[in-house]
Amino acid sequence: MSPALVIAAAFAYLGVLFGVAHWADGRARQRRSAIGSPWVYALSMAVYCTAWTYFGSVGRAASGGLWFLPIYLGPTLAMVLGWAVLRRMVRIARTYRVTTIADFIASRYGKSPALAGLVTLITVVGIVPYIALQLKGIAVAYAVVTDGVAHGIGAPPWWRESTFYLALGLAAFTIAFGVRHWDSTERHEGMVAAIALESLVKLVAFLAVGVYVTWGLFDGWGDIVARARQVPELARLLTLGDAGTFAWSSWLALTVLAGLSVLLLPRQFQVMVVEAVDERHIRRAAWVFPLYLWLINLFVLPIALAGLLWFGSASEAEIFVLRLPQAAGAEALLLLAFIGGLSAATGMVIVETIAVATMVCNDLVLPWWLRHAVRGRAPVDLTRPILRIRRGAILVLLLLGYGYYRVAGDAYALVSIGLISFAAVAQFAPALLGGMYWKGACRDGAMAGLLGGFVVWAYTLMLPSLAKSGWLPATFVTEGLLGVDWLRPEALLGLQGFDPLTHALFWSLLVNVGLYVGVSLARRPEAVETSQALLFVDVFERTGGEDCPVFWRGEASLPALEAVLARVLGAERARELLDEQARARGVPVAALPADAALVHWVETQLAGAVGSATARRLVASVVEEQPLRVEDVLGILRETGRLRALSRALEEKSRSLERATAELRAANERLQELDRLKDDFMSSVTHELRTPLTSIRTLSEIMRDDPGMDVAQREQFLGIVVAETERLTRLVNQVLDLAKIESGHAVWDVADVDLVAVVQRAAQAAEPLLRDRGARLALELPPGLLPVRADADRLQQVLMNLLSNAAKFVSAETGQVRVRVFPTLAGDGTPQVTVEVHDNGPGVPAAEQAVIFEKFRQGGDALDRPAGTGLGLPISRRIVEHLGGRLWLRSTPGEGACFGFDLPLPPPAPRAGP
Repeated sequence: MSPALVIAAAFAYLGVLFGVAHWADGRARQRRSAIGSPWVYALSMAVYCTAWTYFGSVGRAASGGLWFLPIYLGPTLAMVLGWAVLRRMVRIARTYRVTTIADFIASRYGKSPALAGLVTLITVVGIVPYIALQLKGIAVAYAVVTDGVAHGIGAPPWWRESTFYLALGLAAFTIAFGVRHWDSTERHEGMVAAIALESLVKLVAFLAVGVYVTWGLFDGWGDIVARARQVPELARLLTLGDAGTFAWSSWLALTVLAGLSVLLLPRQFQVMVVEAVDERHIRRAAWVFPLYLWLINLFVLPIALAGLLWFGSASEAEIFVLRLPQAAGAEALLLLAFIGGLSAATGMVIVETIAVATMVCNDLVLPWWLRHAVRGRAPVDLTRPILRIRRGAILVLLLLGYGYYRVAGDAYALVSIGLISFAAVAQFAPALLGGMYWKGACRDGAMAGLLGGFVVWAYTLMLPSLAKSGWLPATFVTEGLLGVDWLRPEALLGLQGFDPLTHALFWSLLVNVGLYVGVSLARRPEAVETSQALLFVDVFERTGGEDCPVFWRGEASLPALEAVLARVLGAERARELLDEQARARGVPVAALPADAALVHWVETQLAGAVGSATARRLVASVVEEQPLRVEDVLGILRETGRLRALSRALEEKSRSLERATAELRAANERLQELDRLKDDFMSSVTHELRTPLTSIRTLSEIMRDDPGMDVAQREQFLGIVVAETERLTRLVNQVLDLAKIESGHAVWDVADVDLVAVVQRAAQAAEPLLRDRGARLALELPPGLLPVRADADRLQQVLMNLLSNAAKFVSAETGQVRVRVFPTLAGDGTPQVTVEVHDNGPGVPAAEQAVIFEKFRQGGDALDRPAGTGLGLPISRRIVEHLGGRLWLRSTPGEGACFGFDLPLPPPAPRAGP
């Protein structure tokens, strides 16, 4: 394939990444985060899958079969089982503005500059081989794609080798990508968005190659497996070996090592902890990231077996992903596969070098520079020096990676180089994990453990890699240091039976944990260590509120604190932050008290830019701090606890007052509503009483004033007077009845009642009324008895009201009324009985259905409304509700109405014993 085409495609792809990063950074400046999604968070974690995964896993599968799996089984178990650990790390980092893993560990142990520097040195030494791995992956992939030959190294001098210029190009791209301008925040939203896109690209590319190889070059998985089983050397790759010979120790060591690395690698710490937008995203990522690992490894073994079957040799197994499409003439797929490998390698280089360069700047160069280069000089703006230091650190890291690639690149496979780095960062595990859960751990213990573990790692793993590359005598590995047999680096103290990696991991972590625990038990932590231990271990209890403990005493001034903020963050940003702090406290900026809380806040803001250790040094240079003893720390803690308890008590009282106020407000509103209802009720009753009284008075006066009135006319008037008197009597009785029910003074005769019998009696009583209207009545009753707990007379009153209403509204001569009684279940599953009264009248308009049960509400048109008081339905509803039921209406205008009620059924009687 043409080199120009490959280079153009690579630059086009990198340009797309740069564009995505620029877009995401722009949205971040507008406070519209482009990465505020758990999917983006989970995809950014996939920066774990580097050139090692893309190329090296196939190489390992070609030689060891399923032995590539522990590298991905470890992270899967770490995420599924240990997501709570990650959540704690994220909470600590967000609370104290931790920016790197060195800053995290140093901050826990009293913000120790020495400890931060040690962690940074270990990281640099341990991560250089990993950077070399990416350079090797890109260099080999480019050589294969362009001329079909995987060139070795060492033949041309460094200034004529393309990999050297590749390293320089990656350094320039990383600088432009992550540190092209000063940003006082620890977040890189553009970088995270680009890494998430890279994760998709390399996944799609690898799956495309896998699908093409499996179903394009072969006839599916079954075909590949069947052919592999016919070759004894390949058949063994499909098994883990015999139970008696399986290296369980190696499998366990690789799994543990990978599980630790997914939390401790600088790039993983950057994307999983520092760049976390919301810790709630962790729950989604806990299964999405393992799913991603499963998908990207889905075709590792098929590609490895297919390559071995196709080429007959494992000499180029690490580039089978490229060789197979190349051999089949699939040029487009070959270019896509190359872009996928480029994506895997550049993603790691970008994030890793940015994270490690930040550590180098904050914990190595900047402290030295502040101590020596600017000593005795007036304070200077640190933004430009910090930017230059980080850019220089990125360049140096890439050149160191290239140097290791030149020294040991051909002697080790990609996977072996990666495992060396994994074992180095695993040394952080005791200090980091122990520091989050053990308050008794101290700085000296962490320092001793890290030093001891690092020395053992270098002796048992790093130096042997150089010896096997020819840079140290081979006798160092075979005979031991100075020819002492028990100092052989791969059989230290005579321990044999382990592979070199398991052996190194065992001894380094044993020494590390032993020194960490032993020294911590032997030495009492200092006050500053104790304070930080409390904040880290109890992060969920002691952070997130205004009553958080501040372990600082001394004197400070606002101008000095503002000046130190401006030195690091810039004058404009410093003023913005102070304005926000002043608004939070409710005072002008000039009135901000330079108390312990403000000093702590300033130090936290600085920590996000230069690390906790350097931030502490900067703040200490402008304040007069009083040293604290452990007793002082405990006193501050007790005072904070007392204030917290007082605050909670005040909050509880405030909530009680709010509840009481709400209850009083509700009671007052209810009283006002009752008063309004009383006025409405009195107005309605007065109106209803006035109507029949007016009729009676008018007719009586007419008969009095006209003694000679015709007898028939007089009889008619007397009949009206009697009817109005009966109406008046009914109204008064219903008003009194409703008043008694609402006031709770009604007399109830509740007993076991046969509901079927009550319905039959009500139907007999309503039969004449229905007959006068020419309507037919149909009953649908269950057979036998249907007992309910009710007042029989009042229940019949309800039924009579519903039947009389139905009789009023059905059409004359064609009216139909149907009464149904049937058992049902309530919403909570308890048994009940339902009674429905259907009619074929005009129905109830939708606008009236919501108010039909209110007092003095009557259905029908105002000009053609049947006689009634408008109290029947309200009284019926009160009766049904008193009996534990519910009265309801279901109606479609023009299709009749269905009034019904539900009553609870008594529980069945217990069966008698035998």
